[in-house]
Order: sequence, then C-alpha cells, then structure tokens
Amino acid sequence: MKNFRVVHRLSRRIRLVAPALARQPERCYILEILLRKHGAVKDVRAVAQIGSVTLHYDPAQASEERLLAIVDAVIGNIAAAPVPEPANAVSPAPSFSPDGPAQECNAAVEGMTCASCALLIEMKLQRDPRVDSAAVNFAAGTVTVKGHLPREELFASVRRLGYEARPMDTLAQRRLIVEREKARLADAKKRLFQAALLTAPVMVSGMLMHQSPVLRLLELGLSSAVVFGSGSEIFKKAWMLAQQREANMDTLIAMGAGAAYLYSIPGVARMHHHVYFESAAAIVAFVLGGRYMEERAKGKASEAIRKLIELQPETAIRVTAGGDETVAIDDVQPGNRLRVRPGDKVPTDGVVEAGASSLDESMLTGESLPVAKGIGDAVTGGCINGNGGFIMRVTAVGGDTVLSGIVKLVDHAQGAKLPVQKLADRISARFVPAVAGIGGLTLAGWLMAGHPASRALAHSVAVLLIACPCALGLATPTAIMVGTGQAARRGIYIRNGEALETAATLNTLVFDKTGTITEGKPAVTDFLLLEGQDEARILALVAGVEAHSEHFLARAIGAWCRARAVSPAPTFDFEAAPGHGVRARARGRKREEILVGNAALLEAAGVDCGAQREQTRAWAAQGKTPVYVAIGGVCVALFAIADQARAGAREAIALLHRLGLQTVMATGDVEAVANHIARQVGIDRVIARATPGDKLELVRALQAEGRRVGMIGDGINDAPALAAADVGFAIGGGADIAVESADITLVGGDIARVAGGIELSRRTMGIIRQNLFWALGYNVVAIPVAAAGRLNPMIAAAAMAMSSVSVVTNSLRLQR
Repeated sequence: MKNFRVVHRLSRRIRLVAPALARQPERCYILEILLRKHGAVKDVRAVAQIGSVTLHYDPAQASEERLLAIVDAVIGNIAAAPVPEPANAVSPAPSFSPDGPAQECNAAVEGMTCASCALLIEMKLQRDPRVDSAAVNFAAGTVTVKGHLPREELFASVRRLGYEARPMDTLAQRRLIVEREKARLADAKKRLFQAALLTAPVMVSGMLMHQSPVLRLLELGLSSAVVFGSGSEIFKKAWMLAQQREANMDTLIAMGAGAAYLYSIPGVARMHHHVYFESAAAIVAFVLGGRYMEERAKGKASEAIRKLIELQPETAIRVTAGGDETVAIDDVQPGNRLRVRPGDKVPTDGVVEAGASSLDESMLTGESLPVAKGIGDAVTGGCINGNGGFIMRVTAVGGDTVLSGIVKLVDHAQGAKLPVQKLADRISARFVPAVAGIGGLTLAGWLMAGHPASRALAHSVAVLLIACPCALGLATPTAIMVGTGQAARRGIYIRNGEALETAATLNTLVFDKTGTITEGKPAVTDFLLLEGQDEARILALVAGVEAHSEHFLARAIGAWCRARAVSPAPTFDFEAAPGHGVRARARGRKREEILVGNAALLEAAGVDCGAQREQTRAWAAQGKTPVYVAIGGVCVALFAIADQARAGAREAIALLHRLGLQTVMATGDVEAVANHIARQVGIDRVIARATPGDKLELVRALQAEGRRVGMIGDGINDAPALAAADVGFAIGGGADIAVESADITLVGGDIARVAGGIELSRRTMGIIRQNLFWALGYNVVAIPVAAAGRLNPMIAAAAMAMSSVSVVTNSLRLQR
C-alpha cells in the first residue's frame, strides 16, 4: 500500500504502521473516528508515538483487500491536509524526512540494573523522530530499534544515559558479549564479598547500642567503604540519571542508603544522636547480593542461546596454495577452502569438495543420529564432524550463516513483548516517581504524628527500598527466554513472542498431508499405459515436464523415469496449478499440451478420464495417489504413487488429542487416499481435494466458529493458510516461503514437536502469570506495610533483592 505497511495480520485483526501518523495524535484521532463509521470495523486502536494502527474487523462484511484499500485512501486524505500547529508555537518544529527504507538495528546494552532502566532507554529512543519503534529487553540485555537512526547515534544515545551499547551482529561479537557478561558476574561477586566483609562488623557494632566515639568512627569508615566503594556504581548511575532529570531503581536505593548515611554523620561527634550506619551499609550489601544472584539466574535463563553462540569455533584451517593456515573465523570469506578434521566443529556453512564424513546435526534437528556427507553435500557451521575428514568450500559467513539465523530467530522471540506484559510496563513506567512520592508522604506523615525524625526517616527509607519494579520487569522476559531457549534445544524455533502466547490457546490443528503427516518421500508403485500409446515418447514428455516442478509427486515420477534411463524431452510454457498438477507444451510441429496431475486438472481442460475411474478408485483404496497424464487432449497413462505415514505420527496425534486439540487434515489428494492415511494416524476430520484457497477458507471458517487454529504444513501451497492461521507451524526442510509464512518452525519433520511446542507454550504462559501475580502482589502488600512502620530498612532491602531472584528462579522451572 502507498501510505502504510502491514506489520502483523491475523484472520480478524491487522496491525499497520503509517509514517504520516507518527507523532500526530490529531491525525490518529481523526482516523479512528472515520474508520469506526465503517460497518466492517469493530475496533480501532492507534498509537500516535509510532504511527501504529490496529484494526479489528469482520471479514464477512469486508474482505481484507477491500478494507486495506479503504484505510489507504483515508490515510492518504488525512496526510494531504496540513498539520495544525499549536497556538503558542514560536517557530515550526524541525521535520524529519526518511531517506531510504527503515533499518533494524540490534545491540547489547550493559549497565541496566532494573526494569526501570530498560523503560528509560526505550522512552528516550522513541522520542527521536528517526525511530519508528524501540524495544529494550531487560532480561536479555538487548535493544532493538527500527527506523532511520544510525548505529553510531543509537550507541551515543544509550551512552548519554549512563549505559553502554555493544554491537552483536556476528557470532564473534556475541561471544565477546558473553565473555563480558562472565566478567561482570565475577565483578559482582567481588563487590558482594567486599561489602559483606565490611558490613558484618558495622552491624555487630550497631547492635551493641554503644556510646563510644571510637566505634562510631569505625562505623563511619567501614560504612563509607561499603556505600561509596562497593556500591559506587549505584550512586554513579543515580547521579547521571538525575542530570538527565530521570530516575530508576538506583535512584531509590541511593536515596534510601544516602539518607541513612547522611543522617548518621552528626552522630560521630554527638553521642546522643542516633546513627544508621549499619542500615546504610546493610542496604547496599543486600542490594549487591540480590543483583549477584539475579545475574546468575539470568545467566541460566539465557543458557540456551549462549550454547548456540559457542557452537561456532573461533578459528578455522584455511587451505591455500602454500599449505594449511589457521585463521580467525572472522577472516574467513566466501569461496575459501577449509579443512575439517575428525572431531572438529564445522567452522561455517559450505559444500563438501573432497573427502567424506558423518556430521552430528543435533543443533539443527534435535536428532543425535549422524548424517552422512559426501562430495557436493551442504554442511552447516556449528555441526560436529565425525571420524572422517573433508575439505569444504565456504558459501556463507558471519550473519548469513544458518547458525547465525537461528540465533537471531531465538533472539527475536526472546526480545518480544507480549500483550500480557503491557500492564506491567505501564506500571513500571510510573513506579519510581510514585514510590518516591509515597516515601515523602510517609516521612511527612510520621513527623506530623509527632514521632522523632529518626523513626520517620527509617520508615520512609523502608518504603523506598521495599518497592521493586525489577520483579515486574523480569516476570515476562525471563520466562520467554527460558521457554524459547528450551524450544530451540528441541528443534522448535519460535519466530515471535506473540506466537508463543497464542499457541497456548490453540484448540484446533489443521494438517497438510504430504510431507507433514506422511514422509514426503512418495514413490511410484504402479504405471498403466493406455492401449495404443507410445510408452517411450510419453515417458520422455512426462520426465521433461516434471523436471520443472518441485512438488513431491513430481519428484517421485522424475526419479522413477531416471531409474529407467528415460531422457527428458524438451518442453516449454511450464505452469504449475497448485493443488491440481502441472501443464506444459511439447516442442515440435504439433506443440501438444501436456497435463500431469489429478482428475480435476484434466476435467478443467476438457479431457475425459471417466474410463479410468475404476482403476484409480482401486488404487486409492490401497492408499495410493493416482496421477493422470494427458497429451493433446487425450488421457494416455496413469501413475500410482504411495507415501508412508511418518514414524510416530499416530502417537503424536494421540498426544495432541490428550492436550484437548481437535485435528483436521486438508489435502489435495483424493478422498480415499486421504481417509486411508487419516485412519492410520487417528485424524478426526478429513478435507480431500483441497486447493490452497480451500485450505485458507477452512482456516477462516474454523476461526469464524470461534476456534483458535494452528496450521501445520511444509509446501508453497500451504503458505496462505499458514499466514492466516492464529499460529503457523512449518516443517523444517520445506520451501523457504513456508518457513517465512510460519510463526513456529519444526526442524527435522517430527510432528510430535507440535505437541511439545504447544505444551511448552502453555507451561510458559502459566509461569508468566505466576510471576506477574507475585510481582504485583508483592508490591501491593509490601509498600503499605513499610509505610505503616512494620519493616526495618535492612529487612526491606533484603526482601526487595529476593523478590527479583524469586521471579527468575520460578522461570527456570521451565528447564525441567
């Protein structure tokens, strides 16, 4: 469309982004009013900050194409009108005209200590007119920006807020980030040890309730070392944010510990003045302890993606005219020849040029059985070589490799923000200023009630410390990280977080047959030449036509012809009729039309095939697929092709039934064959002779009944239904367009992974709900208790630290 691009679509919902609406609330408001007047539109929600519009509509009243055309026209008319300027505007605001297509930039962010940090970075970036959207994931420590903001300026914007952005485009860069994470964890452990060692004597001294000037000086010195030494990063971050007129969890901690420390300083000289040196030191020590445990737990949550990164070796053996040389993996270029020794990891993607071996491809398929590789076979970087050695030619490096694509896919899913997280984000965005206000009111209330300043201060500090936005910020992303990581280890690759959430609600699954429920390796079992026909000529023409097709049945016929040394005859005007077959023309004087496909293809062309019905019905009853051949308007031959059900398909369907899902099989095959396979595996319902359009309509009809529909397929003709389904599952190894249309990719062809993916998504959503309940409940209960004076500041700091750890630990249960 001219005025917008569609970024997400379901059967009754579309989300689009229009540059003309970005940061134009008046235009968004007008668009909502106009669209709500259309009978097919049930709801409209516009987000002016990024120019996003979500439409809920009734496809029975208006097709998607018609609705999008209307929206495009409306936005075009709105965009043509001048933007009204505020009455008090001094000068027109500088405009930004994008140059070229929007780009997506990903970076790792170091220095975030709580969910407020992530929200702060996100909001700052979204205020830049060059940014279409920005998403920061606190648990994963990443930022994703879409728009026209250069990478250098993104890094500078993050740095101005007191954080550090690092590139993460290649696996080598990601490996450096992993090493820095390990170094940060070691530094956090060191700071915690120092703080604990120095805090212990301060707490013992404070418990003595002494009046000794010497002990007071000792408490001052030790607590100073803890607060401004071990806890220096807390105060540095709080100061930098204060300069930006912003606040986060570090601000609350600095205010609480700083207030206790500053209030205590006069007590060094005046013995009657109460001191809180032990509280100041203990607050910092507990916070550092909580952050160390949180970092450890987050490290376990991201273990799956870290293992994927570590699959690529750091060096490779390059074969040159002068001999072998060891080079860094970043120095390898496409076209290089690499030597892979027994037991080595394959350095990058390529093709075997010499030698042979077997590879462990479990990182791709989840299967541990080795796969034989010989000359001409493709090999994937990260796979482990067996006992043989070979030389490979490099075909892809860096971010273009399969392994890098898998890591990016997992990253994208882990970085997604689910709808269930939006409430937590809205609360977290207002959390810090709200808690600071409650702390101030607590201080004022206790003073007005006539209590001493020391008690009022203690209760106010407890409020500042007990509050924890981190638990809210970690509730969803940590569960997603663990869930998608576990899925990747099983050969289930989830494209986005929405698919993970929606998969938990599915109650109907639609399967394609060939290559999904069956092996997808059909073979010709019977060939019938009709009387008076020239077998050699017919087979040559059939081989010539099928050589142009990628369909499973075409490959089976082509393989059968090659096994009989049939030379393909030249053909032209090839055309595929999805769900029916193929057609082409023979070269030569007559240029006869050749049809290879099902009965519907021949009937549509006016070819009579009624005489062969009895034979095809007999084959179909045996589970064989009949394929007709017509030349020059006459049916001349028949093929029978059989495909076996996948091993374990019956058990997989039974498991789906136990999960409460209805199963439907939609196939272009004849009814008898479809029913034969359905009975073998236990499918509930069968739709035979289904074209790609029929499969799409089936999905939409089921959705109109109120069902949540998943579609499982592996071919080009499945792509429309995969895109229309609530969740699309693509069988790995199928056509690329199918994988692109799908939300979840199942590598290795095991449909039992569909059940595994749905079960894992249900468990993940259950963990997310538990996390959100705990995080919200904790703050709702803890803050009033602290304000009522029922919590010591040290206990409050410990409780705050443990609340985040408990959320991450709960998410780690998904690893079991």
